[in-house]
This record gives sequence, structure tokens and C-alpha cells, in this order.
Amino acid sequence: MPDDSSATAEEVAAAHVLGVREAKMRREPGWLRRFLAVLGPGLITGASDDDPSGIATYSVAGATLGYSTLWTAIVSFPMMVIAQFLCAKIGLVSGRGLGEAMRLRFPRYVVVPMVAGLVIANTINAGADIGAIGACMNLLVPIPAAILVVPIGGLILALQVWGSYRLIASVFKWLTLALFAYVASAFFASPDWGAALRGTFVPTLSLDKGYLMTLVAILGTTISPYMFFWQARLEVEEDIEMGRRYLYQRVGTTDAELRYAAWDVNTGMLFSQVVMFFIIVATAATLHASGHTNVQTAADVAKALEPIAGRAAGLVLAIGMIGAGFLAVPVLTASSGFALAGAFNWKQGLSTKPGRAPQFYWTIALSTLVGVLINFIGISPVAALFWAAVINGVLAPALLVFVMLLTNDKRLMGTRLNTPLMNAGGWATTAAMAAAAVAMFVFWR
Repeated sequence: MPDDSSATAEEVAAAHVLGVREAKMRREPGWLRRFLAVLGPGLITGASDDDPSGIATYSVAGATLGYSTLWTAIVSFPMMVIAQFLCAKIGLVSGRGLGEAMRLRFPRYVVVPMVAGLVIANTINAGADIGAIGACMNLLVPIPAAILVVPIGGLILALQVWGSYRLIASVFKWLTLALFAYVASAFFASPDWGAALRGTFVPTLSLDKGYLMTLVAILGTTISPYMFFWQARLEVEEDIEMGRRYLYQRVGTTDAELRYAAWDVNTGMLFSQVVMFFIIVATAATLHASGHTNVQTAADVAKALEPIAGRAAGLVLAIGMIGAGFLAVPVLTASSGFALAGAFNWKQGLSTKPGRAPQFYWTIALSTLVGVLINFIGISPVAALFWAAVINGVLAPALLVFVMLLTNDKRLMGTRLNTPLMNAGGWATTAAMAAAAVAMFVFWR
């Protein structure tokens, strides 16, 4: 837990009467630095969304279906923004994470199975992400990927257990830069921009099982349940870092703070979708165009580009995958910790020392350990990542129902209930996610 030296006395005082971002912006000169001060949970959440799971899913979509799924980048953007802003609002207004809010308002027999499903999906995802980091490191150094996964897992765990929240947040922000590698790789690939534009603005729909599974996987990895828990709790962590250590200090927010949170979320989600768009473009221009549609390992995503786009594109993708993995794994395991701690009323928080929140940190440690072990049981990393995305696509609409109910609960939100427009967008997002999941099962054959 940070001591009082982590924030000045003036900042702590300001945090009691202003939003966290408002307090930060007071000391920042110039509009650019003030905008950067606004960025935080939303940017990190959006960047972590383009983890190796997302990269694998978007690569499979581009390799198997070409440019035809690019339209999902535009359609899913407002859905992501609405879902993440509502989760941010829960954290800002209630002073609690999503798991805590669910425990207070819903029966445990409903909350616990949902959280358990999240933890399982997150652990599979984290394990496959660790394996993907090792596989891509193997492209750069002549060390077997299997040997690399153990130190990778240990390094990530050490950062979470012994690093301060401020250090973790700073590292995560810098790692987002690695994702620009995918934008560069798309231009290396020399795509057919005419076909890409048609795929972007002329939606292609099909009742084919493979297409529907890919669509659900895209939605599941783009609007992922772990992001809901991470976003809400990270708003709380920001409050704690600025001096609001007690719940009564965190309850309530300002109009300006909600507006800044919206900027943060919009920026993070836009960043996520731009990266998604260029991953699909790059793999459609190379893998699909050359008939290489069977992507089995995360390293294949990089290697398959080399004969067509050159060695530089493969290296760029490998470096980007490594950065994305190091960003995403801590988010996945910590969101599992946040969800379980909230459901069972355990002490939690990246700002809290391990000795004061043992169950929270044990959840992170066990999730990381099981994730490492997954890499030694012979499961294809890309297959695991793809199916984790499908599971998330089924789990997300159920969680969105809870989010919508919570953000319309006057006991939790006070006067900060959803506007009619926000309710329309939130329920439409929930319905779209549910419809995609149902369609996959109905047309399964």
C-alpha cells in the first residue's frame, strides 16, 4: 500500500473534493500533458484488449475470412465504449469494484458461478498468452519456448506482488506502444485497400458455423468480461493512489470526472480497435491471400508473414506480441483476483501489500502458476486462445445484464443513474452479444 509520500498533501486534499483526474490535471502545464494525465484505466484496458488472445483471434479471422470481418471493428467500437464507461462509472460513483457491487446487490449463488467462469477463462487466456510470449521470444533468441515460459511467468508475478501501483500503471502505459507494431506490419504487407474498405463499410453476414464462431470470438475477445472487472476496480485504485483510502472518501463523483473518464475510455477503445483493424488487414493481405489459413501457434502469426512481407514484418509482429502479452497477463490475473475478492469480500488492491490481502495475491499467483502449467500439457496456444474468446463471448452478455442493472440501481448509484440514451446503448450491446452467442449454437452443425 502506498504511504502518504505517494501523493502530496495538496493532491490528497484535492482528491477529497475533486475527481482523481481533476486533481492530477491541476499540476500539469499545457493541454497535451493534461490530456495524458486524463489517460489511465481506459487506455490500459483498451491496450490490454489487444492481447495475444485478441491477436490470435483477429489473425484467424483475417487468415480464414480475409477482409470480410473488418466491419466488426466499427460496429464493436461503440459497444466497447458503452460497456467500459458503465463499468468505470460503477467504480467512480460507488467507490467499489464490479465484484463488490455484484456481491452487495445479487445473491451469492448467482455471483459465484459467474466469477468462477471468469476465473477459468482468464487462467486459460493468461496461460496461452504466456506461451505466446515465449514462442515469440524464441523468434528473437535461440532458446526453446518451453524453457522461457517459467521465467516469464515469474517476472510478471514479481511485478504484481512487489511493484507499487504507480510503477505497474507506468509500465502498462509504456507497453501500449508495442501495439503500434501491428499498424506498421499492415503497411509492410501491401494490402488491397479497396477490398479492405469494402470489408469495413459493407458488412458481410453468414450463417456458416465457422463464420458465426469467428464472429462470437471477435466479440468475446473485443468486449471481454475481464475488462469489466479491471476497468471498475482500476478507477478505485486511482482513487486510493490519490489519498482516498476509505470507502466514504470514494463514494460519489463529479460531472467533470465522468467526462474525463469518458475521454479515457474512448481513447483506449479507439486505440484497441485501430490495432484490431490493422491485424485483420495484415493477415488477410498475407495469410489469406497466400492460402495459409491454418494458424496453429502464436509464432505462426509472425512466421507466416516473413516469406511475403519480409523478415522485418515477422520481427515487428513478434516484438508487438511480446509487449502485448506482458501487458495483458497481469490484467487477466489481477481481474480474477478482483472478481473473487469482490465476491467473497476479501481485502484487495494493487495498492495493498500482499500481507494485508493474502487471498487476492494468492489468486493472482495460482492463476499465473496454472497458466504456466497449461503450456506443458500439449494444447495448441492459438486453439486455447480462440476458445477462451468464444467462452468470453458467451459470458459477456450475462455480465452485461448485471452491469446494466447495477448502473440503474439508485441504492448504489444515487443520482448518477443511466440516461435513457445510455440505457438504450447498453441494452442494445447486451442484446447484440447475446444474439451472436445464440446464433452460434442454433446454427451449430
